[in-house]
Amino acid sequence: MAKVKLKTNRSAKKRFKVTAKGKIKRWRSGGSHYNTKKRPDRKRRLRTPTYVKENMEDHVKALLRVS
Repeated sequence: MAKVKLKTNRSAKKRFKVTAKGKIKRWRSGGSHYNTKKRPDRKRRLRTPTYVKENMEDHVKALLRVS
């Protein structure tokens, strides 16, 4: 009997990307709408990706099924 394959969380797959070094890249929230009241430097900062913090990395890796 074949083993059951583990499925990746599809919403996590769309939101996170694993880099070559094994870090998890994420995009900043709050930059998609209501942008007229936000300053240009804030909107520019929201465009740049960042990394998932170390204390949340295990949780996200479990969703992505990354070893």
